[in-house]
Formats: sequence, C-alpha cells, structure tokens
Amino acid sequence: MTISSSYDDLASRAAELAAARTQRGSSMRAAASSDAQESAAGDGWRIGVLYSRTGVTAATESEHFFGTALAIEEVNAAGGVDGRLLEPVVYDPKSDPDEYRRLAARLLQEDDVTVIFGCSTSSSRKAVLPVIERNNALLWYCSIYEGFEYSPNVIYTGAVPNQNSMQLAAYLLRNHGRRFFLVGADYIYPRESNRIMRDMVEEHDGEIVDEVYLPSDADPSALAEVVRQIKAVEPDVVFSTLIGRGARAFYQLYREHGIDPARIPIASLTMTEGETHMIGTELCGGHIVSASYVNSLRNESNQRFLQSWLARFGAQPASMWSEMAYNQVHLFALALARTGSLDTARLVEAARDVEFDSPEGLLKIDPENNHAILTPRIAICRPDGAFEVVWEGRSPIKPDPYLTSYGFAEFWLDGEPA
Repeated sequence: MTISSSYDDLASRAAELAAARTQRGSSMRAAASSDAQESAAGDGWRIGVLYSRTGVTAATESEHFFGTALAIEEVNAAGGVDGRLLEPVVYDPKSDPDEYRRLAARLLQEDDVTVIFGCSTSSSRKAVLPVIERNNALLWYCSIYEGFEYSPNVIYTGAVPNQNSMQLAAYLLRNHGRRFFLVGADYIYPRESNRIMRDMVEEHDGEIVDEVYLPSDADPSALAEVVRQIKAVEPDVVFSTLIGRGARAFYQLYREHGIDPARIPIASLTMTEGETHMIGTELCGGHIVSASYVNSLRNESNQRFLQSWLARFGAQPASMWSEMAYNQVHLFALALARTGSLDTARLVEAARDVEFDSPEGLLKIDPENNHAILTPRIAICRPDGAFEVVWEGRSPIKPDPYLTSYGFAEFWLDGEPA
C-alpha cells in the first residue's frame, strides 16, 4: 500500500460507514445524552480526523494523518474496542485556521462526532478550541507546542518547552557557543519558542545576535536574505522555528550559500526524517533537533512500529509527527476500553490512568494538566537523513506547560550522553 493512497483509503472507509449509517436511518443529532448518542451510532465509535493534506503544513500534517490511520487500522484489526470498530470521519482543513474552525464545527454539530484527532500548528489549535469547549468535545493534540495553555477538553501528547527547548538551550550553550541567531515563522509557536530560548540564552551570558520572523509560506528571496544575514554575522548556532515549505527551503539555501553545519548548525524542535528526505539528506547532515522521538531509537516497541509502518507505507520514513499521532490513538483506545463511553469527562479521567508502550517509551498523561510525560532527547542528523541521539534524559520528565518552576542546571544534569 503506497503512502499516497492512505488518505483516500481512510476517507473512503469513512464514506462507506456514513452511507451505512444513512441506510440504517440513524440520526444522532437529536440525541440528548452521550449514551443515546452511542446507541444511535450503530456498531462503531465515530471519531473525527482533522489534518491538512494540502497547504503550507501539508508535509507535517500528512505524517500526523498517516500515524493516525495506522493506529486506527491496528485497533480495528484487533477487533476494535469492546467489539466495535473506530469509524473515522475525515476532512482536509488545507492548512487554514478558518477552515479548521469550520470543519471542527461540522464534525461536532453535523457529523455527530465528539472526539477529534487533529490540528498541528498552535494557530489551528487556537482556532478550534472555542468550538471544542463550547460543544464539550475532546481534542487529541499531538504536536509539540509552546505551552501556556490548559483545557479540560484537550489531551496534549506533544512536548512542551521544559521537555525540549530547555534541554536544547543547555546543549547548544555547552557544545556550540553563546551567539544565537533566531529565525521563525510569524505566529504563536515560533514567537513563544524564541522568547523562551532568548530568556535561557541571555540568562546564561549568551547573546541573541538577531531575531527574524517571516510568513509561514515565506518567499525564497526573503529566506535567502536571512541566510545572507547569517553568513554576515556568523553566529555560533541558528535556532529555527520556521515551518513547512519555508523551513525546507531554508535548509536548502543554507548549504547553497556555503554555510557549513559543522561550524554553524541549525538547531530545531521540528525537523524530522521525512523532511530531511524532502530537502535532500546530503544537505542536512550536522543539523540538530531536540525531540522525544527519532526513528533510530533502539527498543522493541519502536521496532514493531517501524515494521508496521514499512509494511503499510513503504520507504517513506516514520518521524515524531507520525509517531505522536499514532501514540494518541492507542491511548484513546485504551481509555475508551475503560469507559465504554465517548463521554468527554469520563474519557479524560480514563486517559490519565492508562499507559501505552509507545515507540519512544512508556507513555502516560499527567493528571495535573492533561499533558504527556516524555523523555527529552537531542539528536544530530546524519548524511543519510536519519538522526543519531547524542543526549537523552535519564527518565521521563513531567510536563510543566506554564514553566512554573525550572532551573537551567536540571536540564543538563538530568541526563547523559547517549
């Protein structure tokens, strides 16, 4: 099965299920309670899948989608949950926050869905959050993000700054120098991530030599100008929070302008194996990522995941984007098995109690804030496009999305070279 056909497969399956429900004459919109909704749903558990397959973030969100699809298929192949299959209702928001909002409302108000797996950027999450909360639905959000948010209607399974940014700042200051150049896309996540990085660097006698923001789908000429600025000021390291097509073009231009990653690496929280292959693996060697997962991890759970991924999608590499999306569907299925209900409050409570043996390690949700407990890792890209872990935490770190208590030392001392 090719990776390009997976969206059509899942969408077709969703359409078939919808047609069957229509034929049965089911109508959930008039249901007054979650129990009535589940009874009307027939044999399956309806869930929404809201990831972009087109637009500026299509590459990243397609990986979210494929990880979601793989997990749904695994759950269903094992008999579903309580003998009932997961029934996905699938839409493409086209990387547009307004479209996310519209489609989230459609899922909740017209398609009778109460659980959505979706959103990648903070701007899309912020767009749908009022709709989710107003309808007392549940959003599973798998992207890393800037923190400073909590909702009882969201399970956050991606890393927050005390699980990636802090460790990266410590590693770079210790190994690459104190002069940082910050470049990012102009929206919430890059600005907040850069603010945190700036605070960490300056607190420890480092210097931000420049801080530049570009549109999410930046013009190549604008990106080239930033690369020329970097070449002129010669920082010790570049911290990039660019996304999508702009990020990939930035890495290509970096080498085209003769900047050696061995001397001035780009450090990121978002670069993955899928994108290194899109950029050209020979252009990515030496660049750095801070992430809880890279696909070179050596453990049995990751080997099972990679074998399933390869069998389903072929040579397209798995990454943290697909792995995090995969994990949260399995966590949801475990929680649903406990509740036997799509009631939001009961699902959230159950999600706090279950554990999943994920490809990156045992995955749990912190009951204090609905965020995942994760192990931080820092890896360097090899010339073949894979990432080699050079540092990892000694144990999983509890999420602190509001950065209420942290110190610099703990983010280096609570770990070791890999």
